[in-house]
Amino acid sequence: MKSFLNLSRLVFLCLLCPSITWAEEPKPKNTKPEVVIDPSGLAPDVLTAIQKGIAAVVRQADDQDGGEAERIRRKGHDAVVSALATKGYFDPEVTLEVGEDIGGDTWDISIEPGQISKVHSVTNVFTGRISDTEFAERVKELRESWGLPVGRDFINADWSSAKTNLLDRTQEKDFFLARMIRSQAVVNPEKAEVETLTLIDSGPSVTLGEVEVIGLRRVPLSVITRYIKYEPGIRYDQDQIDEWQAKIQSTNYFRGVFVNVKTPPGEAIYQEKQAQLPLLVRVTEAPARTVTGSLGADDSVGVRAEAMYRHQVVWGTPLTLETGVGVDLKSQRAYLDFYFPPNENGSVDSFGLMARHSDIENEEVYRVGIGWRRKREFKLDSLSNVEYENSWALMANYDSIRRDLDVNQSKFVLPSLVATYDILRRDVDNKYDPRSGNLLALGVGVGQNLKQKKSFSRAALRGQVWFPVGKRDIITLRAEVGKVWASKDTLFPDDFGYRTGGARTIRGYKYYGIGHQVASDTVIGTRALAVASAEYMHYFNDMFGMGVFVDVGDAAPSFKEMKMRVGYGVGALIKTPAGPLNLDIAYGQKDRKFRLHFSLGMAF
Repeated sequence: MKSFLNLSRLVFLCLLCPSITWAEEPKPKNTKPEVVIDPSGLAPDVLTAIQKGIAAVVRQADDQDGGEAERIRRKGHDAVVSALATKGYFDPEVTLEVGEDIGGDTWDISIEPGQISKVHSVTNVFTGRISDTEFAERVKELRESWGLPVGRDFINADWSSAKTNLLDRTQEKDFFLARMIRSQAVVNPEKAEVETLTLIDSGPSVTLGEVEVIGLRRVPLSVITRYIKYEPGIRYDQDQIDEWQAKIQSTNYFRGVFVNVKTPPGEAIYQEKQAQLPLLVRVTEAPARTVTGSLGADDSVGVRAEAMYRHQVVWGTPLTLETGVGVDLKSQRAYLDFYFPPNENGSVDSFGLMARHSDIENEEVYRVGIGWRRKREFKLDSLSNVEYENSWALMANYDSIRRDLDVNQSKFVLPSLVATYDILRRDVDNKYDPRSGNLLALGVGVGQNLKQKKSFSRAALRGQVWFPVGKRDIITLRAEVGKVWASKDTLFPDDFGYRTGGARTIRGYKYYGIGHQVASDTVIGTRALAVASAEYMHYFNDMFGMGVFVDVGDAAPSFKEMKMRVGYGVGALIKTPAGPLNLDIAYGQKDRKFRLHFSLGMAF
């Protein structure tokens, strides 16, 4: 009964005082302060360093309690002072004023940086074998190369870089064991001066001993000794070691190659004048077998497919076997090649067998051949963007040829021996998707028709230039010219002559439909070629674009007999994960026909 009366009183009070409300707890104020920095004429890189330093402290303010607020502010002040010191300001006046606005606390930071400190004196001391008289010139060169000379602003990053570079230059020849045992920078804030000191112990002069190899399983040791050739006792030279490592890596027998001098344990060696240390070669072998393939489609040959099998180290010898097949609607081929390890200059020799069938513009060719090739990719200047590729090749071919004439067929065989040389110079911003730069290629060849016992020769030149326009657009110009020299009745292989037409040549015309027309529907390779093209490509974004183009050229028995074919049109440009997709609609002015040209490729 008593409980019932108490409940009644509570209900009565609620009805009597409907305006009473419960007091809400105040929302916690944002404890992460807003920071405002007075730039005070500081350089952008100095302000960036300050902002990075203060940001790390501000993040801690989210977790602070009332007793930690003052400590966090002191840390913010100290972070600004430390950031200024890394930029050479060792006597700044930093004021951090705490305020409050609707969002919470504010930190107003004002800075009087003072005078930037400069290097007043430099002392580079060398001990160990390098201090002997015979290395006096070397020590002089090292001191002259010091990266933070007197009068330079003392920036922490420059100080670290100068020390690292000095040690690296000491170690790169003779003194592999060199180490920096002391470095200091004494700052006088009042005078804004810094005195620097470095002390390097070179240790003994180092020569190379025997070669030790770790990691070989299938690959024979001869692959390593093919490139690392020396008599124990030669002077240590890091550039030479880097060159050996690059050459071994270029063989493709290894996923990883590391060539270093084997460091001895302990400190006793630093008391020696000279030390002979082993050269340690550690390798991780690449997979013994790989299979790759590709699919593509274009208007010239329809769907095309290729498959390739590669086998590293054949019969226990440093040979690479590569065999594959390629098929499309116009041609089919199969090949078997053997690649030798790279030569001293980086060139690669290969020899192989090949069988090919093609049926283009009513000329059908069956070929078997055997050949040798030497290919090299190189740079004349390692720091330059210019790349070169050249190749020598010698091929012995046996061709069986059938040509459809208007009233009958012509069948004959053409055994030949052909030697070629090609060189390409490439200077582009991106090898696979160029936007600026140029490319120039020259090819020459000589051959002998072994049945007719008659000679023929050829020369060709092609080039392309890319000009960037705005943020994404590109203008590209290309041209190609070629000539075959042979007596009037000399027969030469189909791929030694010239045919043109189709995508990447003269759009608006049939694939290889321009050449020497020996019948109404039969076109064969001829003796002269001239092609030029101009195209403007506009990209709407990083994937989609369109282009407009004009192509002109001809292939004829001679330059005098040429009647230039013109093709022009528009196209869609699409960059896909499977490769670039090009869709061009071109009008061939001579044929008075529109043609669609497209291509898409995918590797796997």
